[in-house]
Amino acid sequence: MEASQEIKVATTVQAPVDKVWEYWTEPEHVKQWNNASDDWHTPFAENDLRVGGKFVSRMEAKDGSAGFDFGGVYDEVKVHENLAYTMADGRKVSILFNDQGEETEVIETFDADTSHPAAFQQQGWQAILDNFKSYVEQG
Repeated sequence: MEASQEIKVATTVQAPVDKVWEYWTEPEHVKQWNNASDDWHTPFAENDLRVGGKFVSRMEAKDGSAGFDFGGVYDEVKVHENLAYTMADGRKVSILFNDQGEETEVIETFDADTSHPAAFQQQGWQAILDNFKSYVEQG
């Protein structure tokens, strides 16, 4: 198996780290922002926020034409600092939350899926991250 490429996406949210962390980890919030485009949504999410804990969110097309579960198991949980997890297919993801006072930089790094072009994956993950930023700043 070839080593997978790492992809990085980032944004700066105009909100303190405690709010950013809460909106990233609380299932009721995750259901509001976890989509890359307006024709998708997340009707279900749960999160056991601890090392060894599992999380899952159900992403579906609003027209019912497609859907999938996205989830993993936490490898690292440092409140207001970082999360790391392993997806079901073995790929690794890490999220850093850089506290900058009234704003928080969120940097997400993940192993690319070999079945889709890296640029496509980066666009999709960045779109979700941008949606997260908008949701937090409006909340």
